[in-house]
Amino acid sequence: MSRRRSLIRSALHVDHPFEHKDPMILRDHLALVRTRLANERTLLSYIRSTLYLLLGGIALLKLEGLGDLRLVGFLALGISFVSILIGVYRYVSLRRSLTRYYNSANKSEAI
Repeated sequence: MSRRRSLIRSALHVDHPFEHKDPMILRDHLALVRTRLANERTLLSYIRSTLYLLLGGIALLKLEGLGDLRLVGFLALGISFVSILIGVYRYVSLRRSLTRYYNSANKSEAI
């Protein structure tokens, strides 16, 4: 079970820990802001895709006379649930990494 969990975490992990060696300049601060905005935009994209899958799944479940499509509706609902979990996990993970990087950069500048 732990190997399976580590495979899932490695597949969803953002990258490697960020390290900085030089003091941060304006360009670096602006790059962090751009990365945060891109991270938020990606989360919104996950939410939008989840809503489309959710609506599609509900619509397929409401159709009558097409019994085979009920399975596809349940599948769409399941994928939408997994999609939002992945999106939120990746958002939180990258946000924490960026916060750690920014805080460590500020500490090294103060020294």
